[in-house]
Amino acid sequence: MVRSIALLLLITAASVRAFLPSLPVLKSSLRHSSSLRVLAPEPTSAANDEATPTTPLGLPYTSLTIGVLSDSDYSPFESRVALTPETMAVLVEKGFKCVVQSGAGISNDNIAFPDESYERVGCSIVKTDSELISASSVIAKIRPPTASQISELSSDKILLSQISPSLNPEIMEPLTKSGATVFDLTSVPRMLSRAQAFDTLSSQANIAGYRSVVEASTVFGRFFSGQMTAAGKVPPAKVLVLGVGVAGLAAIQTARNMGSIVRAFDVRPVTKEQVESMGAEFLTVDYVEDGSGDGGYAKEMSDGFKAAQAAMMLEQAGDVDIIITTALIPGRKAPILVTEEMLNAMKTGSVIVDLAAANGGNVEASVPDSVITTSKGVTIVGFTDLPSRLPATSSNLFSNNIKNFLLSIGPQTTKNKGYFHIDTSDEAVDNMMIIKDGKDRRDDMTPYSPPAPKAVTEVSTLTPEEIQAEEAARHKDEFVQTIVYGSVAALALTLVGAKGGASTLLGSFALAGLAGQQVVWGVAPALHSPLMAVTNAISGLTAVGGMSLLAHSQADSIIPNSGAGWAGAVALTLSCVNIVGGFTVSGKMLDLFRRPEDPEEFFELYLVPFGVMVSGLALSAAGVFGDLEGTTSVTGIAGAICCISAIAALAKQETARAGNAIGIAGVGLGVASTVGDMTLAGANLAAFEQTALFAAGGATIGGTLAKGVGPSQLPETVAGFHSLVGLAAMLGAIGEYLSNSGSLDTGILACVYAATWVGGITFTGSIIAYLKLAQVLGSAPLILPGKDAINLSALAVSAAGLAAFLDPTLAASVSSDPETVRLAALAMVSLVSSGLGLSLVSSIGGADMPVVITVLNSYSGWALVAEGFMLQQPLLSEVGALIGFSGAILTWIMCQAMNRSVINVILGGAPASSAPEGEAKVYDGEVTTANLDALVESVKEAESIIIVPGYGLAVAQAQFTLASVVAKLVKMKKRVRFAIHPVAGRMPGQLNVLLAEAGVPYDIVEELEEINDDFESTDVALVIGASDTVNKGAEEDENCSIYGMPVLGVWKAKKTFVIKRKLDSVGYAGLVNPTLYDEGVDVVLGDAKDVCEAVNAAL
Repeated sequence: MVRSIALLLLITAASVRAFLPSLPVLKSSLRHSSSLRVLAPEPTSAANDEATPTTPLGLPYTSLTIGVLSDSDYSPFESRVALTPETMAVLVEKGFKCVVQSGAGISNDNIAFPDESYERVGCSIVKTDSELISASSVIAKIRPPTASQISELSSDKILLSQISPSLNPEIMEPLTKSGATVFDLTSVPRMLSRAQAFDTLSSQANIAGYRSVVEASTVFGRFFSGQMTAAGKVPPAKVLVLGVGVAGLAAIQTARNMGSIVRAFDVRPVTKEQVESMGAEFLTVDYVEDGSGDGGYAKEMSDGFKAAQAAMMLEQAGDVDIIITTALIPGRKAPILVTEEMLNAMKTGSVIVDLAAANGGNVEASVPDSVITTSKGVTIVGFTDLPSRLPATSSNLFSNNIKNFLLSIGPQTTKNKGYFHIDTSDEAVDNMMIIKDGKDRRDDMTPYSPPAPKAVTEVSTLTPEEIQAEEAARHKDEFVQTIVYGSVAALALTLVGAKGGASTLLGSFALAGLAGQQVVWGVAPALHSPLMAVTNAISGLTAVGGMSLLAHSQADSIIPNSGAGWAGAVALTLSCVNIVGGFTVSGKMLDLFRRPEDPEEFFELYLVPFGVMVSGLALSAAGVFGDLEGTTSVTGIAGAICCISAIAALAKQETARAGNAIGIAGVGLGVASTVGDMTLAGANLAAFEQTALFAAGGATIGGTLAKGVGPSQLPETVAGFHSLVGLAAMLGAIGEYLSNSGSLDTGILACVYAATWVGGITFTGSIIAYLKLAQVLGSAPLILPGKDAINLSALAVSAAGLAAFLDPTLAASVSSDPETVRLAALAMVSLVSSGLGLSLVSSIGGADMPVVITVLNSYSGWALVAEGFMLQQPLLSEVGALIGFSGAILTWIMCQAMNRSVINVILGGAPASSAPEGEAKVYDGEVTTANLDALVESVKEAESIIIVPGYGLAVAQAQFTLASVVAKLVKMKKRVRFAIHPVAGRMPGQLNVLLAEAGVPYDIVEELEEINDDFESTDVALVIGASDTVNKGAEEDENCSIYGMPVLGVWKAKKTFVIKRKLDSVGYAGLVNPTLYDEGVDVVLGDAKDVCEAVNAAL
């Protein structure tokens, strides 16, 4: 109960705080570059120094022509092309002009990229390399240029190629003399994280590693996987991979996928974990020495280590069937790993694939570009063109590397998109630009070194005595806080108890609050949406106030004849809209969670006890059975118990639908009890006719509205229904005063004023929430000039109005008539509270709307409590306490999930519990896009998949197609799960309902706390329509406006795909998502439904 009171006081304090000038809050937005950071050349002239800030540095893309030279002249085995039509289309869209040498994409009978495919994307075709170089500003080529091509270069040309100066020293002098600017694609600084997008060596090594296993399989005389057949047993092949770089890892994965036993060795101990994570065995040498070198490569080892390694290798050579060697040290001859002795030890029929054959080879007997067989029957494959044996894939990856690098040169440092500007302050440019202005820059370069890790702050070690003292101080603070809350509660109890007759109501309120808050804490997060819909429907018991007004109006016809009567009629109509609409929507949502294997339900049998109770009430009213007053009271108590039981049943999916049915029974009993009260009050026939008429009208409207509501419209629908409750509470309070003016005591008057004030805020605040959630209004907060002054004035006016309403003599100078003063005060508070609701919710940003809905849900409960005390109705105070605490608890849960301060959310202030104090972190890099084929292939290869849906899934209505995709993946024996963030969607639990609508089994839908630690071991994470809930800035950037908010760590998965309509779209909080810039994250552009349909078709 103390926790519940604390929640209530917190929300109340938030409302009071709204009228006080808020502290200045520093708000900073997360800024990102939408492409790779761009490189800018250092100023070299006075013209640069005098350039105005509005003039972008560099050359516009529209002034540059990119040319693609054919690589077929380098080697008869080269089948790749530097830039593919797909990449050229991107560059043309950016503004570049493009020209391609005829036949560049069809080398060696490979016709993956015919000239026509380049022409279709806007490229020109020329016949000779001389024509191409003459027409181009930037020239792209995979292999180093020939002597004749170098002779065509000039100072206005830029060349991008895998020059490899240490392996091709003979071309450095002529290249330097040409005056051209030359970028060596093999010199990429590998320790620069963003440069991985430019790393052609890695992208091609990945293909070489895969292809090496394929080549081994073509000459190996057995299955890779073990076989058990009627004809005999075939053991699995044993594969040894030497060198665990990019190529080695690809070889390990491919060999494992083919069913072989895989072992691996590398001199870098850090690679052990990678090897074992792929299911292979990591071999160790009985000699301690770390082989990790600069740039992530291995270093050359000592003679002692080499001797120990040779002994281990000799033993392995006699056992394994296939050896794949990948060891290379940049700028040096490849180290010999497989000696003649090892070759002689290998079994006949064994195979070696030497990926280092082009650099001298890791095998003593290997011959570049040849397949030989030793006298012992060991086959040695020395192909140097392994990437070219998958020409389309290798060309696409190489092309993406060049495109990423090109688009980074300039914007990375200048931040001016669309301008090419060379700047050596960019580490990638500085390390890769080997020739500039006729000068070899290799001696002038500053090798890139990653930033030193942040100094670790020493943590002081406390003595046991100091720890005990801190714990005692914390314990004391908790006691003091509890005493403060208890004292406030004691004062409130004393004041209420001073008025006779209120203690019974207060007891009902307290007990209902205790029971209610206990059952609400037990509701599963997946059912928070139905919980809010059910409590919203129950709050329609404001109908009790409307019925009471009609009972006392004593109209002589079915049409009300007084202001109080009309207030009651409208309140009853709105309440019935809310009741029928709310329960209908709840029922529709909960039916979505029903599974085919669930047992049949017989909710219609609940009519039996309901009928018994109502029949007893009717018999009492007819004088046949018992005392009507007692029966009415018991019926109201039964209604309250049913409402509490309904919330308790929402704790799990299996009983949630029963909870909705019990809630309907509870409200029905509450209405029946009120009919008994009307009879006791002497209501005439017209009052009952009016009740039936307006209740039926409201019910019809509510049922009609609910029919068109789906899971995606749920948030705004709940907000709209909240507004009806607020208005009904206002009308009920005003009508109660009008029908009893001059006869109400001070306590009842205070309740009238409170119900009007809370109802007004709920009414207009819910309307604004509805308009924002329905996207009629923008999600940005409205910052009114002088908002603090307006709020302070509203507080003063409301306080003055309360004083005058309770004691009209305080306003004797305005009017001597007490009724005139009270009516004016009531009208004033209606307007002020309504204006306050507009102001408060308008100033709250869209990202906090899920919390706003729960706050408004709580407000509707407190309005019902005030109405219960006003009418001396225990049913309303009990049900109101249930709803008020339910909304308060959900608000608490939501704010904890979002790292929000309840007070600041309500005030539209700082979105986090502590405002950022500095500049938001700037994330370097470029968003990497992927096509559908890459997504489908990754999903097919994955064993474990986590799908993270967001509100975008609801907008695209993609849940049904996604459910079909999931069903197919499950049939493929893949482990598929959904990860749901507590604030995913526009209200708590909305995504759970959406998935249930599509038939996704709820046992594979998990909450953040259950699944967040599993991303690191997950093969593929698929994000559909989510942004803020997967924003890594919330974890990494202390100056991010949502820093500290728990998020789903999708970037930790082995591969992550994010489906987005467009790259520049942001989440509901208005933040660009830095997760998109992460190395392992690819963005698939397109509508979520279209992408899901394409994946579904591909599967």
